[in-house]
Amino acid sequence: MQMHTEKSAVPKHPTLQRLVDLREILRYVPQYRDKIFVIAFDGAVVEHDNFRNLLLDLALLRSLSIGVTLVHGAGHQIGKLAEQTGVTPSNLDGTGITDDATLQLALNAANRVTHEILEGLAATDLRGAYSNAVVAHPAGILQGIDQQHTGRVERIDVALLKALLANDVLPVIPPLGSDGEGSTYRLNSDHVAVEVARALDAVKLIYLTTTAGIMLQREGLVRQLTVDEAETLLKKNKNNLVGPSFSKLTGAVKALRGGVPRVHVIDGTVEEGLLAEVFSNDGIGTLVHNNEYQAIRKAQKKDARGIHHLIKNSVENEELLPRTRAEIERQIEDYFVFEVDGNLAACIALHPFAEERKAEMACVCVAAKYENQGIGARLMQYVEAQARANAFKELFCLSTQAVNYLVKRGRFRLGTPDDLPTPRRARYDASGRRSQVLKKIL
Repeated sequence: MQMHTEKSAVPKHPTLQRLVDLREILRYVPQYRDKIFVIAFDGAVVEHDNFRNLLLDLALLRSLSIGVTLVHGAGHQIGKLAEQTGVTPSNLDGTGITDDATLQLALNAANRVTHEILEGLAATDLRGAYSNAVVAHPAGILQGIDQQHTGRVERIDVALLKALLANDVLPVIPPLGSDGEGSTYRLNSDHVAVEVARALDAVKLIYLTTTAGIMLQREGLVRQLTVDEAETLLKKNKNNLVGPSFSKLTGAVKALRGGVPRVHVIDGTVEEGLLAEVFSNDGIGTLVHNNEYQAIRKAQKKDARGIHHLIKNSVENEELLPRTRAEIERQIEDYFVFEVDGNLAACIALHPFAEERKAEMACVCVAAKYENQGIGARLMQYVEAQARANAFKELFCLSTQAVNYLVKRGRFRLGTPDDLPTPRRARYDASGRRSQVLKKIL
């Protein structure tokens, strides 16, 4: 599983340089114009000082013709209200039993949070509306225990929400639902956000919480996960998840399997964090995405310039053999590129020596900001598979500085210049670099 993790909490992110670089924003605008984001606030985020800044961020999203629907939690407020009233809640987050007293706490707390959000939207010249768009039914008896006033989402009134959005009104949805008989049920806001995002065909579901993202006890922040990796983590390593990470990751998987392309989990207390997450490749928190978000493809002639620019530093550091842009263009059929959200992040080449049934893996380079994400290993695995598919019997490569990595991670064995195909041996001798030859029998 190629998770990218960071041990420490995220500091002030470099992307957060005054409302994010304008060029970055403009590059993403065509992708998101007239699309819908569902943004889910934890109750604690609404009470934080940064909430006013988040409302300004929402105003920017709306100015770019991005539809925004808000879902909020109230667990934090329920806990505080319980202390004030001396009531012991049967459950705080809407996933367990909701007795009569807890339902009343939930109603009071959720209504208060909804009002605070609507009040904040008004102060930012945004229009918002609370609606009864969530139709729920009782969760019933689970494992022999009556869940009482805890509910499950039955359906979302899409027509109502879209009518509000069409009239430039932001729907505000609390963690409550009602049935056709006038009964109200308590819901988990993370689950509500998933159902709303799926129903509205949202392009993003963004969870705003009080942690940096999906957090692991030992590894720290997980920066990116495919939906398959997320499912594996939930099944095999869920006890390693910290705080709200289990709930957010469970919601992310359900949303992605339900057609939402991307789910973000970020710290809602970081100033301009929402914009940095939406309008940059790096982001600040965790991105959980369908597998097509990152793609390896054959390079095209138009990629030659990008490849040449990508390898510049590695050439200067004598990690890679110098190549001109013209040389890359002539051999472009041998190159593969790794894209992240449509941007060139890495490259690799597979040069065939058909007569000797050997192939050279070359020009492996990953952009600095994508290092330590397992991209290099994926590219090597990919070209090895390509070599096998084309019936090559041996894969070889040359390196001056990555020998240990190629042996340990790539499972190459040390070779000698005598192992090289005749044409490649001639270039090897002429270069004078004295690179280490490595090989692998396929």
